[in-house]
Amino acid sequence: MSNRDLPKPATTAPRPQGGIVPLLVIAGLFGLAHVLTNGQYGFHRDELQFLSDAQHLDWGFVPYPPLTSALVLLGLKTFGLSLMGLRLFSVVAQSAVILISGLMARDLGGSRQAQAFATIAVGLSPAPMSNATMFQYSSFDMLWWVLIAWSVIRLLRDDNPRWWVAIGLFAGLGLQTKYSIAFELTGVVIGLLLTDARRYLAGRWLWVGVGVALLVFAPNLIWLARHDFISYRFLESIHARDVNEGRAEGFLRDQFLINANLFAAPVWIAGLWGYFRTPRYRMLAWMYVTPLLLFMLLRGRFYYVSAAYPMLLAMGSVLGERWLRTLHQAWRTTIAVLIFSGVAAIGIYAAMIIMPVTTNGPLRDFALKRNYDLREKVGWNEMVARVADIRDALPAERQVNLGIVVGNYGEQGAIALLGKAYGLPAPITAVNSGWLRGYPQTPPQTVIVLGSSRERADELFVDCRLAGHSDNAWGVVNEESRDHPDIFVCGPARKPWSELWPHEPEFG
Repeated sequence: MSNRDLPKPATTAPRPQGGIVPLLVIAGLFGLAHVLTNGQYGFHRDELQFLSDAQHLDWGFVPYPPLTSALVLLGLKTFGLSLMGLRLFSVVAQSAVILISGLMARDLGGSRQAQAFATIAVGLSPAPMSNATMFQYSSFDMLWWVLIAWSVIRLLRDDNPRWWVAIGLFAGLGLQTKYSIAFELTGVVIGLLLTDARRYLAGRWLWVGVGVALLVFAPNLIWLARHDFISYRFLESIHARDVNEGRAEGFLRDQFLINANLFAAPVWIAGLWGYFRTPRYRMLAWMYVTPLLLFMLLRGRFYYVSAAYPMLLAMGSVLGERWLRTLHQAWRTTIAVLIFSGVAAIGIYAAMIIMPVTTNGPLRDFALKRNYDLREKVGWNEMVARVADIRDALPAERQVNLGIVVGNYGEQGAIALLGKAYGLPAPITAVNSGWLRGYPQTPPQTVIVLGSSRERADELFVDCRLAGHSDNAWGVVNEESRDHPDIFVCGPARKPWSELWPHEPEFG
């Protein structure tokens, strides 16, 4: 499909076609598929951090803003410690992303077929699919960004400046979810300044939207100021780690392989071209290009721009459908069947890797071999049970004043949440927000140490001995079983805890 063959996008505001019921059905089916599979495996390491922080709700945490942990707390109060219940929030968020993708195509003038394709293509893309399998801030970050894009489309389509209020609301919620949305918001600003949309600068509604965004974000901004903007130092540290470990490699490659369905790449590329070519909607092109270039220059992770692809697929679906109309019926049918089949094939393959479909057999092994996040959902229950066994094997006098020192936030969340069933004490850690909670006022005389080397344990505590290992029944190799499987029992700290406690968190 060449630029010469592709018709010029409409320059007048299109009239929406069809109702939204088919789109609701498609989004609902995707959501149902995730609900039926999300109870498999266990909690992911990152989910355990959110669960732990939810027990100490505040207007901010060292690694991230507070909204995701607030939703976790709501989920805990509603469903208890339920995988399916807690992940339902992510499923609803991604189902909304899928639905809104179709609505964007509808508002851009797409037919029912274009709307359906945009909805299906987003639902069968690896990034949204992954966001629906875990409770994580990326799930809600994508939702806010897609809502911003949809609001911008409605703003430009109807030339109704009141949509700036919605944009401001979603921007504020985005900043309360994940700080990296600031890069996408930079794209909004650049798009505003470089296109005809800058006419809105003279109106009051844009500034009302800015005020709404700042009002929603203000509680976390105040928290950051009171804590010396510690989250900025965390992000600096994590970015340096990611670059050092090669996690920023393959940025452009994974825009095609993961952020969107690979077979739909020509469609979203056409969508980008369509936004640039249409003066009315050119602002949205800059909303993609700006964060893409910024993250590429700063060596960000590929998925930081994943939320921009639904709006590209929406416009691409509209243009593709118009192009198909220019073809003979036989060609039109053949190409449509080919595209839908290709997207479905890629989506099914991605689902076998990403979704926790089964916990046994060749399909499980196929997924575990290729999906690091699935491996990080294995072994937490066994680890906590092992710690409880080690505790129970200690003499009664050593169990009285016992502490559990953990080396990462996954262990922290596992002991804090899963350990309640065994009566384990709250974990002690200086990692991330655990540092803010401090150490026990009554120093423990016996400690069980997880996630640490023997050398580090001996440096901090006296009389350390190896007491067990972190492993899992499936024999899965993940961070716990590979990098720090040893569990130690030690005596009291070599120095007062006030001297051992670091002056700032250990970022991880």
